[in-house]
Amino acid sequence: MSGLTPAERTMRAQLGAHAQWARTEDRTARTAAARSGFYKRFESQVDPDGVLAPEERAKRAENARKAYMLKLSMASARSRRRRAGGAQ
Repeated sequence: MSGLTPAERTMRAQLGAHAQWARTEDRTARTAAARSGFYKRFESQVDPDGVLAPEERAKRAENARKAYMLKLSMASARSRRRRAGGAQ
């Protein structure tokens, strides 16, 4: 065990992350692999067998990505409303 509280572990992790980003010259390049994997997830979701034309697959994947983001947004709004004591 490290002897750190959960809050201290969180702060230590944040410190490391901020220090790394401070040394990063090309932020876009650093996150390229993650973005690529994220988009491939939706392409696989809409065309698991790889039979669609690339243009159609891209359109459907973009719609799937937007639906995913809206679902997250709805969950966030619902959570904020509950925390504020509002109706569900």
